[in-house]
Amino acid sequence: MADSAKPDPAAEQVAASGPQLAKDETAKVTTDVADEPKATEEKPASAAPTVAETVTNTATSAATAVKDNVFSMFGGGPKKEKKEEVDDFDEPSGASKGKTAEDENPEQEEPNVQFEPVVRLTEKIDTKTNEELEEQTFKMRAKLFKFDRETREWKERGTGDVRLLKHKENGKTRLVMRRDKTLKVCANHYVVPDMKLSPNVGSDRSWVWNAAADVSEGEPEAQTLAIRFGNSENANAFKEAFIKAQQENEALFKAGE
Repeated sequence: MADSAKPDPAAEQVAASGPQLAKDETAKVTTDVADEPKATEEKPASAAPTVAETVTNTATSAATAVKDNVFSMFGGGPKKEKKEEVDDFDEPSGASKGKTAEDENPEQEEPNVQFEPVVRLTEKIDTKTNEELEEQTFKMRAKLFKFDRETREWKERGTGDVRLLKHKENGKTRLVMRRDKTLKVCANHYVVPDMKLSPNVGSDRSWVWNAAADVSEGEPEAQTLAIRFGNSENANAFKEAFIKAQQENEALFKAGE
């Protein structure tokens, strides 16, 4: 117990020197601050920039360069000044330049070549139908059939206007029928007295007759024809005109014998 209560000389020296060291350091800091120039004093104009200012300026320049590169990548960036366009009135434009070159080289001009048409479509061509000396006494739209003796069936000859044409000089009447659009003849024969119109079975608008010499194919040929109209009234009108032509032709044929 006596040894533990005895004071340590080294500890007492350290404790005694502590307050004195703090006092000395305080006095040193106060002296150094008093010796430095005041913050309110202005720096000379010719003084070189400090290291901190140099680093700050370098960092600002680098940040500005990066910003411009990023904006230019996406179509941005600093606004470019538009150059003023100066019109050159002394030099001709591209079109006028080419024209001037052509004028200077007349040999390069294309020759003016004209081609005369072989056939002039404006000229009117008269088509002969062998109907110029005949007058029309009857006209009605219908459909014509021809009986095929080999196959024993009816075949359509065409659709068009059936007409009765009376000759102006000899007075004889013939039956002529042409197809629509093509105007090709599908029936052509005189209405002779021995012809007889017979009603088609089961129809009141169709007639059948025999022609001894039909020349629609070029050569006279015996044919059995059938004609069909749109309604019974048109069919009866055709029958009346057909019988009248038969009677007139019968008198003319007898007078010519």
